[in-house]
Order: sequence, then structure tokens, then C-alpha cells
Amino acid sequence: MSTYTCLNYHVVFSTKYRKERIDDSSKDDLYSYIGGIIRGEKGCLIEIGGTSDHVHILAGLSASISVSEMMKRIKGKSSKWVNEEKKAKPRFYWQEGYGAFTVSQSNIPSAQQYIQTQKEHHKTKTFKEEFILLLDRHRIVYDPKYVFETEPHG
Repeated sequence: MSTYTCLNYHVVFSTKYRKERIDDSSKDDLYSYIGGIIRGEKGCLIEIGGTSDHVHILAGLSASISVSEMMKRIKGKSSKWVNEEKKAKPRFYWQEGYGAFTVSQSNIPSAQQYIQTQKEHHKTKTFKEEFILLLDRHRIVYDPKYVFETEPHG
């Protein structure tokens, strides 16, 4: 028997310390580049969006690569691209970690709508509030002390 999979994920991650580093003039290029990374790994980008401090990706991923490895490649390659091609000053970094949530085929349209309306959504809710809500909605156990990276003081 052949193997068949449908592995759709809604992935969310932010810029380092949630700094507003993704501006309107460069986000389309960044999103296109991330889409290319996903396609290069035999995945399918369904939707991508976000705000100046975070990204939401809805994608079908290949069963031949783990989600953690895929995220390592997306974040590593895209931050390198921003720093080299866009000459980011100061250097551009993504946060450690991410949230990844499975999405059934029947829920793809609502997930797409959610991602497409991020700007409006964040008029009333911060990224931190949104992310905690996603963790809670998916019944992920977490310690609030370790969810978000904080800038070192010194």
C-alpha cells in the first residue's frame, strides 16, 4: 500500500523580543521567500500573514521532514536572507521557538481568514494575548514564565 498524508499546520512565531522588524515595504518579499522555502521542502504554502512583529503560516508540510526541522529551515534561511539581501540594520533575528497547530482540511478556510485579518485582529489584542489564546485553545500545557523570550537587562 502507498502512503498518503494531509499534514496541514498553522505555525506562529515572532521576531526576536517581538520587536517591530517586519515593515510593509518588505513583508511581501519576506512572505514570498518563506513560501519558496516551504515549496523547496515539498510543502505547500496555503496562506501567510502577520504584523510587524510576528508571522502566521498555514501550510501543508511533507511527511518526510519533521515540523521542528522545517521551522529550523524556515527561520534560519529567511533570517539569513533578510540580513544579506535586505541589509537589515540592526541584524534581523526570529525568536526561539514557535507554536504549531494542526488544521483539518475542513478548517482551512477559517484559518486562512484568521491569517488574512491579522492587522484588524491586532487592533484589540497583542501578539502575546493571541499566542496564549492559541495555546489554550489547543490545550497545550505551558509555564507562562517560559513562553516568551525577554530582553536581557544590563
